[in-house]
Amino acid sequence: MSSTHYVTAAIDYVNGDPHLGHVYEKVGCDVLARHRRLRGDEVRFTVGTDEHSQSVLRAARERGLTPEDFVAAQAERYRALYHSLDIAHTAFVRTSGEKNRRSTERLMQAVHDAGFIYKGWYRAWLCPSCERYYAEKELVAGLCPVHERPVELVEEDNYFFRLSDFQDRLLEHFESHPDFLVPEPRRNEILSLIRGGLDDISVSRGFSDWGFPLPFDPSQVIYVWFDALISYITGVGYASDDEEFARFWPADVHVIGKDITRFHTVMWPAMLMAAGIPLPRRVHAHGFMTLGGEKMSKTRGVFIEPTALVEQFGSDAVRYVLMAEIPFDRDGDFSMESFVDRYNADLANDYGNLVSRTEKMVQRYFDARVPGRGGEEAIDSELRVLAAGVVPEYDAAMDRLDFTGALAAVRRLVGRANKYVEETAPWKLRSAGDPRLGTVCAELLEALRVSTLLLHPFIPRATARVAADLGIELGGDLTGAVRRWPELHGGEPVGVGEILFPRLDREAVLSGR
Repeated sequence: MSSTHYVTAAIDYVNGDPHLGHVYEKVGCDVLARHRRLRGDEVRFTVGTDEHSQSVLRAARERGLTPEDFVAAQAERYRALYHSLDIAHTAFVRTSGEKNRRSTERLMQAVHDAGFIYKGWYRAWLCPSCERYYAEKELVAGLCPVHERPVELVEEDNYFFRLSDFQDRLLEHFESHPDFLVPEPRRNEILSLIRGGLDDISVSRGFSDWGFPLPFDPSQVIYVWFDALISYITGVGYASDDEEFARFWPADVHVIGKDITRFHTVMWPAMLMAAGIPLPRRVHAHGFMTLGGEKMSKTRGVFIEPTALVEQFGSDAVRYVLMAEIPFDRDGDFSMESFVDRYNADLANDYGNLVSRTEKMVQRYFDARVPGRGGEEAIDSELRVLAAGVVPEYDAAMDRLDFTGALAAVRRLVGRANKYVEETAPWKLRSAGDPRLGTVCAELLEALRVSTLLLHPFIPRATARVAADLGIELGGDLTGAVRRWPELHGGEPVGVGEILFPRLDREAVLSGR
């Protein structure tokens, strides 16, 4: 039986429109999922939409819609965007859906039956934007400390989760699992929070009927963050497919934004402990994306429509540039200037150029067949030696979700291959009738093959075309294939495709022409 790997992306609030930050996170998760598949794992990958918030209810009313109709339409917008970006998720969980209802009821009942839920009086300040409740001392000038927006006072009878009971257990888990939360600054923040003491938290609302009723008291609905987090176990069969759940849970990694680490590394593990369910192995908190140095805001015009970006430049270009430009463990900036420059440098000039010149030389010199090898000089071994170091470096970077580092490793191989063309000058070898021409072109084909396998998780459409030209597979366990050199056999056909990444006119793109 193959090993398994389960990755989840944060589920998206549907009160607003999809933005580039959503795309960045989902593409990163998809890159990881595709990589694990190519290393032989059976993968599950969950995305979804967070639908039971009060902000969703307000947004629906503003549009004259029922919340059910509003969230259904919004969920389809997110689903369509991810489809256009080739996000190959295995589950799209809508938190208001029937499967998540069953999961939520089972887990909440289990936590209640274990004695970790009680009834009490609740008083706190609600931020409608982040759906988080704050004590008065946490407000900044009476505003939400995150969104700097007015908050609303909520007072009512609620049910509480005994989060305070789990302080020591959470600290023990962090200490015995140092990689449970990465990167290190996020881990230190949460450890400081836990050591400062944990308060019990309200898990129900009586003032609203938008949500799942509590299984043990239908007069109240479940707090949005509880059914939202439960979507991760819903995605692998909790309360619907016990065999699937046993195979894929615990999750190998939850990928989230750094602003929601408290929910995912304090509240969520405590909930799971209370219900007797294993904890996820790792939580990876990425940073925020700015646009041209500014915080994204549609009202201020600091916004790039992701669907328009994909339509203009293609999914591969958007996927690649986001992963190459913005590290996955800290804040990063995106601009159309950096987009065009990265696209032209890496995709058009480097990889695209290597594909085009290699395939065309093989077509011209060897009738579009993998050549037999002739003589060999010292320089002719440099590509295979470099690849032998690049592949493990790439794998290690992918394992720690360092996608910029993984791509930097591939670029070294691609760049060296292009330089090798200039150094060996195959056209001169051809003119001289030198049999070493076969060796040079065969080495270039191998460099192209390996770089294509490594780039496939990032640019699946382009690499599929190159793989078809080379007659290689992009499915199954390719752990051995990416390390073998040579792998292509003399005499096999080599296709010649169209230009993969035409150069962009920087001035035209930036001026909107």
